[in-house]
Amino acid sequence: MSLATRLFVWQLMLVTVLSVALGVIGYRHTADQIHEGAAARAYSVAATLAHDPFVASSAGSADASAALQPYAFDVMASADIDFVTIMEPDGTRLTHPDPREIGGTYQGTRERALGGSVHVEEHVGTLGPSVRAIAPVHDDGGTVVALVAVGVTLESISVAAASDIPAIVFVAAVAIALGALGSYLASRYLSRTTMGLGPVELRRRFTYYNSALHSLREGLLLGDAGGRLVLYNDRAADLLGLPRLPADARGRHDFAHYLPPTVRELFTSGRRAEDEVHVADDRILVASQHPSDGGGTVTTVQDHTQIQSITGELETMRTLTNALRAQTHEHANRLHTVAVLIELGRTDEALAFAIEDRQSAQELTDDVVRRIDEPFLSALLVGKASEAHERGIELTLSASGTLADGAVDARDLVTITGNLLDNAFDAAATGERRVWADFVSSGDALTITVADSGDGIDPELIEQFLRFGVSSKSGEPRGLGLALVRASVRRLGGTLEIENDGGAIFTVTLPLAAVPSESTPEAGRDEA
Repeated sequence: MSLATRLFVWQLMLVTVLSVALGVIGYRHTADQIHEGAAARAYSVAATLAHDPFVASSAGSADASAALQPYAFDVMASADIDFVTIMEPDGTRLTHPDPREIGGTYQGTRERALGGSVHVEEHVGTLGPSVRAIAPVHDDGGTVVALVAVGVTLESISVAAASDIPAIVFVAAVAIALGALGSYLASRYLSRTTMGLGPVELRRRFTYYNSALHSLREGLLLGDAGGRLVLYNDRAADLLGLPRLPADARGRHDFAHYLPPTVRELFTSGRRAEDEVHVADDRILVASQHPSDGGGTVTTVQDHTQIQSITGELETMRTLTNALRAQTHEHANRLHTVAVLIELGRTDEALAFAIEDRQSAQELTDDVVRRIDEPFLSALLVGKASEAHERGIELTLSASGTLADGAVDARDLVTITGNLLDNAFDAAATGERRVWADFVSSGDALTITVADSGDGIDPELIEQFLRFGVSSKSGEPRGLGLALVRASVRRLGGTLEIENDGGAIFTVTLPLAAVPSESTPEAGRDEA
């Protein structure tokens, strides 16, 4: 049985029991009110008759019954009373609803009335159980000359109370019907909400979903229609620095204010996103967001920091490979030229051509390695110089000070330099086609400046570059290069500045670790 059906049955039973109980209570209350009303009416009529001069004068006459019996019937009819019994002080009846009982002895207590007080009691008389009031009748001298008993039988009270039973039953039936309708509507809503599942199925499904939620390797954020973050898994907490979600807080609080600014902007906007790059602390995150069936959003977050770092290294190796391939191709052409010159007997020219080629390539390599004593960065710059040559871009490399091996994490240094040069090459693909890269080591800091002759960066987008690592160029994926640069700079404790001066100028300042050096490389500036 589904939870909704169980709730409907329970509510219907509860409403029925309550309605019946209230009906019984209502009937008892009505009967009590009728009983109290009858007692009050009997008291009032008895007191009135006790002060009636006609009753006092007739009670002492020779034919008292003949005078008082019709009068008693008139009072009974007008006051809705079952009996009016007028008696002598010794209890001998002068009037009675049944004329045969006249002259008989009154069945009830008379002592308090003979004492001069009016009292009410329940007693069983000739007409059955009744509630009655007994009052003394005094003459002008204050002597009790008669007693008046006025009463209503309990049977009459029960009949009067029973007349209200249809109304009570009707009210109870209406209450049951309304309760059943409310229970039905509530059960329908609950059935839609719980998809017709029972408590066991709901618990089992919750256990499955909770296990699946927290076993995902991706961060998962669930938002409601109001843009509130109401549920997330442990992986999302690790990636985004969120507090662990208490079990009793699910769906009750908004945790969006804990999100990093870039991810919070995406989440609260509710917009659709596919593989959007975001930076949170030193992590490169790729987020996708889609609307859910319930009107909220489902956001997945993946950590691409290591993947993009490895991708950057592979890209660097690809650059070096392409550079070596290009140099091999160029050397093959030059060797072919040298061979042809030798075949033509022009050996001097062939020797001069070969030496010139060797010296040009060696000077480029020696120049870069001499100024930057970091093997990975040197290899990267050699490859980028060849790439620039292949793309028809004039690359100017300059260095001052010393950069010892190990002073900066090589992986982050290659990531920063390689991505800045890649962006500069793309920006300078048209026009003057010039790129400058300057490395200045001041002993405790390394400043890397990369500039290009492109169109520069829209000033309104600079803040987005610095905060989110977004990119204005088309490509796949967008923004990862600058995001990697930003993450590496933050990880090394450095700074990143962007400005426009014709083209874009990126300036990175990194602190240097103290590394003992065996020799002091030369300082200088050159152009490659």
